[in-house]
Amino acid sequence: MRKIELVAESDARRLDVFVADNTSLTRNHVQRLIEGGNVTVDGAVAVKPSLSVKADSAVSLSLPDEVPLDIPAEDIPLDVVYEDGDLAVINKPQGMTVHPANNVYSGTLVNALLYRIKDLSGINGVLRPGIVHRLDKDTSGLLVIAKNDKAHVELQRQIQCKQCRRIYVALCEGVIKEESGSVDQPIGRSRSDRKKMDVTADGRSALTHYTVLERFDGYTLVRFELKTGRTHQIRVHAKYLGHPVVGDKTYGYAKQRFALNGQLLHAQQLIFNHPSTGEQMEFFAPLPDYFQRVLTTLRNKNN
Repeated sequence: MRKIELVAESDARRLDVFVADNTSLTRNHVQRLIEGGNVTVDGAVAVKPSLSVKADSAVSLSLPDEVPLDIPAEDIPLDVVYEDGDLAVINKPQGMTVHPANNVYSGTLVNALLYRIKDLSGINGVLRPGIVHRLDKDTSGLLVIAKNDKAHVELQRQIQCKQCRRIYVALCEGVIKEESGSVDQPIGRSRSDRKKMDVTADGRSALTHYTVLERFDGYTLVRFELKTGRTHQIRVHAKYLGHPVVGDKTYGYAKQRFALNGQLLHAQQLIFNHPSTGEQMEFFAPLPDYFQRVLTTLRNKNN
């Protein structure tokens, strides 16, 4: 058995939501753990996923030992930015799904990791070995991968406590007038389409800081920094600002000027402390070529 220990900083709606929100476990995975008697709240075994979690409550998860992994290892090229005995930092390309899901068991980052890296943490189950945090399929950029459970727990703790900095660059529709600002709006499932996320009064707290980097005719290049890690957070908050990410097929404009395969959103910087040494680690991934080409077109038009 492996353990995950959490402490609620404020009141939460439900136990399964709280745990899923503060780990990289899925809500379904958490519910299965609760059903199996593997989750306690303040020392008492939790029997319902809907149990209300109060501020300062101690939540403990016991994760059963993993069964042998049956996801195939695949020889898919990876851009490994850094690697040591505890972790690896990967520059994920646009179009690659992070882990198997929804009957997709091939071509994912996990398939590539299983071929490239023999030792991966098992905390997240057989479908997500090593996965500490995620990027959307059509978002490119940096991800940290854990090679053992100790590193995984520490990296997750840094994300939960906002010690890990995740900085993105996006091209947004329209011209943002403010030089910088923040969006502090909760995010939950859209009431009109359960496959989408939206700003909702009963959603989970979500905070995104943004800074304008460059303005063009009808577009703005923006630096976003996540302070929470909600599903589609930057894309939803950009839409809330009235400036959705260019190329976003889910939250963006129906008519797009540029022929793109996904949103122009790139996880450019990743800053965290090494889980073993405590040394601050900082990584940078340049914008992909297709992103640069769009910026060159806009700059040429400005001139």
